[in-house]
Amino acid sequence: MGITILPFQMATKRFLLLISIAFAVILGFQYLELPYSNILFSLFSTNKIPTSESSTLQDEHALDVANKTRMSGEENITSNSEQKSGGPYANSPEIAPAYLNSPLSPITKVSPDITTMVSSNDYNVSLSRNDGNALDKNSSINSVPKENQGSPLPVSDVTTISEMNKLLLQSHASYRSMRPRWSSAVDQELLQARSKIENAPIVENDPNLYAPIFRNLSTFKRSYELMEETLKVYVYREGDKPILHSPYLVGVYASEGWFMKLIEADKRFVTEDPKMAHLFYLPFSSVMLVKTLYVPGSPSYENLIQYLHDYVDMIAGKHPFWNRTGGADHFLVACQDWAPSETKVHMAKCIRALCNADVKNGFVFGKDVSLPETHVRYAGNPTGELGGNSASNRTTLAFFAGKLHGYLRPILLQQWANKDPDMKIFGKLPKSKGNKDYINHMKSSKYCLCAKGFEVNSPRVVEAIFYECVPVIISDNFVPPFFETLNWESFAIFIMEKDIPNLKVILLSIPEKRYLLLQKRLKQVQQHFLWHKNPIKYDVFHMILHSIWYNRVFSATTT
Repeated sequence: MGITILPFQMATKRFLLLISIAFAVILGFQYLELPYSNILFSLFSTNKIPTSESSTLQDEHALDVANKTRMSGEENITSNSEQKSGGPYANSPEIAPAYLNSPLSPITKVSPDITTMVSSNDYNVSLSRNDGNALDKNSSINSVPKENQGSPLPVSDVTTISEMNKLLLQSHASYRSMRPRWSSAVDQELLQARSKIENAPIVENDPNLYAPIFRNLSTFKRSYELMEETLKVYVYREGDKPILHSPYLVGVYASEGWFMKLIEADKRFVTEDPKMAHLFYLPFSSVMLVKTLYVPGSPSYENLIQYLHDYVDMIAGKHPFWNRTGGADHFLVACQDWAPSETKVHMAKCIRALCNADVKNGFVFGKDVSLPETHVRYAGNPTGELGGNSASNRTTLAFFAGKLHGYLRPILLQQWANKDPDMKIFGKLPKSKGNKDYINHMKSSKYCLCAKGFEVNSPRVVEAIFYECVPVIISDNFVPPFFETLNWESFAIFIMEKDIPNLKVILLSIPEKRYLLLQKRLKQVQQHFLWHKNPIKYDVFHMILHSIWYNRVFSATTT
């Protein structure tokens, strides 16, 4: 007996065949990362970029909990006038974002003190990541593809500063970004720049640059000159406030905001023609991302990661440039603690300028940049006062004060608080006008301890430079700012966390002549960490841009 195929069975088979073909086409686009792949994919996705109409800013105190009490003035460095006035924008109405008064983005009442220490109960739900993995075990943050896990070079449990130096040198020889899918004139310009930097003329002295604080003054100067002559940056204009295009200009995370403000107003490096661009800037604020989308007490911030994923999809769907390099010629500047985890999957190939530059959290030598955490108290005066007592009038051997964030600081206080008059080690100091007590301690101490908190970074590193107090960095696996350019061992001391009990012995073993040299060099390096409303040569804005440019030049490849 023959088998009879009924008409409806034939129709069913045709329908299934068509579905299979359509699905295969979509997968093909996604696999090849073609410019329109994200548009096709979006037809099957309900995830959208949140708009300003749908965004609601959370209470600033909620952000404080979310950031583990570090937001806007870690420890003892909160602006006194901000506390009185009720918020970080109060002192600078000229830079307050328009959405603060917009009916489209209602804001809950702002807490008058956004640096209040959370209680132990709050801490249990505040996404503490002391162990680096307090998120849900199934979170995609902890499931990073192997190709996105950073440097292929092996990294030990504790990476010393000397080992970081080796990793940096090896990265220039081994790390290369993804080959562009089609050629562009900018690729050849980058390769030519690299050749010129590698063959830079010898510079023994420069009136504006102090050779001992650089790894190689000749290389830096030539690279900086080529940046000024060559570099063009395209800034994406898409995306709604407050997460996009909203610089946060005060507090300990202000670096990202000041860079955003200055680059979006720049006329020298920014180009309106993306075909001329060597770099593409993704202007999102990691601070505003948390303030806007994080739900206080939530055990996860997957929605923040999804937002960035959707943003990248939008950019890749609208422009062809992301897909040309897989994002390797794109960069972000982010200072908030969670930025490494938020960006290490969907933005893994980008150049990431991060304050939380942690070797153990995916920082890639030769690609990523360590962003200075510069605490700005007043937006109208981003630098503030500089300097301190002369070396002979610094009567305190070592100083530290701050909240007991993380596991390390309680150990520091247990070992040294109230134990030795030469070691002024405190918890949080009582409030004083303009934080004068805290600053005066820094100005009158020989060494300022920069002990890690919840994360490896601390604003004390830059503050110590400002007040000419030799920074003693106690934070295993922390990559110091501008690491590819500056010779940090020429003006700072690095002590491993396990050596806290020997802290005084180590500091006293430093000869006076060596200390005087360290302190002298602090004065020379200050200029590279200063913000200006109108950027000047070699300041922190230009140093951040240079580090991004430098890493792009040395990781670029051709088709």
